[in-house]
Amino acid sequence: MHVQHRHIIYIQGYDPRGLAQYYRMFRTELRKFGRLYQLSATVSRPQVASDGEIASWNIETTAADWQTRTDYDFLRFEDFIQKDLAAPIWRTVFHAVWIYWRLVFSGTIARFAKANWRFATFITYPHIVLLLEALCAAGIAFVFETGLDALGIPKLFSIAAATAVFIALVGTTLKYTENSTYALYLLSDTIWTWEFSHRQRPEWDERIDRFAQHLIKVARESDADEIVIVGHSSGSFLGTELLARALKLDPALGRHGPRVVLLTLGSNYPIVGFHKVSRQFRDHLRQLAVEPSIDWIDCQARKDVMNFYQFDPIASHGITLGAEQRNPTIVPVRFRDLVKPEHYTKFRWKFFRMHFQFVMANEQPNTYDFFMIVCGRVPLSERMALPAAALTVAAAREWAGNQLETARPGRADDTLRGQMEPSALRRG
Repeated sequence: MHVQHRHIIYIQGYDPRGLAQYYRMFRTELRKFGRLYQLSATVSRPQVASDGEIASWNIETTAADWQTRTDYDFLRFEDFIQKDLAAPIWRTVFHAVWIYWRLVFSGTIARFAKANWRFATFITYPHIVLLLEALCAAGIAFVFETGLDALGIPKLFSIAAATAVFIALVGTTLKYTENSTYALYLLSDTIWTWEFSHRQRPEWDERIDRFAQHLIKVARESDADEIVIVGHSSGSFLGTELLARALKLDPALGRHGPRVVLLTLGSNYPIVGFHKVSRQFRDHLRQLAVEPSIDWIDCQARKDVMNFYQFDPIASHGITLGAEQRNPTIVPVRFRDLVKPEHYTKFRWKFFRMHFQFVMANEQPNTYDFFMIVCGRVPLSERMALPAAALTVAAAREWAGNQLETARPGRADDTLRGQMEPSALRRG
C-alpha cells in the first residue's frame, strides 16, 4: 500500500504552450505542494528524447515518515498545435464555421447541449465572438461604401473597396483581440477535433502509436509500483486512445508488474465520441470499461465549462455492458474546496485558469490533490477508494493507513459517496 516508485505519463491537451511553460508551471506548483504539506519535493531538469517527442524529469518527495520517487514523462504535441495556429486567419475562420454548421445540422451540437449545456455554450462562444466582430466590421464597411458613393465613385469599385475593408477589419480584429477572446485558438481546436474524429490527422495517429509503444516499454521494464497515465482536457481522449492501442499490442500490459491506471481530468469525450464516424473510438471506450487489469478514474468539476460534468463516458455513448462493466470510477471535484476563498473569487470566471486547476497545487488539503497523486505514498486506486483516509495519510495518521490496507479497490467510501451527485456514482 506504500508507493515508493511511481511512473507518470502525462498527455497534454490542445495546448500550444508545450514543454517550457508546462514545466515552469509544474515546478512552481510543486513548491506550493511542499509548503502546504510541510514536506520536501525536488524536481530534476527535463531531459528530452532524441526525437523531441517525450520530455522526462524526476521528483523526489520526502515527508516525516515516507519517501517516494516519481518518473514523469511529458508527451508532446505542441509542434502540431503551433502549426495549426500558424494557418492563415481566413482559412481557420472558413473551415471552423463550415464544421460548426455541419455539427448543428447533424444534431451533434444538440447532443452536446443535452450532455452538458455549459460545454455546448463554450464551443459556440468563438462563433458568437466572430459574428459580433463581423457585424462591427460590416457596419464600418457600409459607412465606408456610403462615403465612396457620395463622392461619385462607381458602384462596382465602392463595393469592392468596402469588401476589402470588411475582410481586413475582421482579420485584424481577430488577431489583436486574440489574447482576450481566444477565438482563433478555439476555432482551431474545433477544426482539430473534427479532423481527429474523422481520422484526417494521420500525423497525430502515428505519434499516438509511438507513445503506445513507449507505454508498453515502461510497463515491461519499470520497477515502479504503479503507472499512471494522466490525460487532461483533450488529453483525456488522447490518453484513452494511447492506452487502448497499447492493450491491443500487448493484452497483458496491466499484468506485467506495475498496476496501470488511467486518470482523466476535465475530460471532454463527446467532442470525439459523439461523431457517427468514431466507431473505433467508442470500441476503445468499451474495451477499457471491461478490462480487468486496468483502473480508470475520471475526475469532473461542475465549475469547469470545458468539462462534461456528471457525464458517464460509457453509457452516454450508447454503450451498454451491464455487470461486466468495471470502469470508470467517476469522481466529482469541487474547485472551491481546493483553493483559498479570496483566490477562488478572483479566477472563478477565468475559464482557462479554472480548467487548469485540475493539474495545479491545492491551497487547502483536500481528498483531490493532483500533486499528492503524483508524489504521495498512497496508490491512486486506493486513494479514490478511501479518499478521506488517503488525505489523512498525508499527516501520517496510522489509523488511516490501516483503513487503506483493508480497502476494497474500486469502491468509493461513504465520505466520497456522500459528496457525489446520484448520476456521478461509480457504475459496477
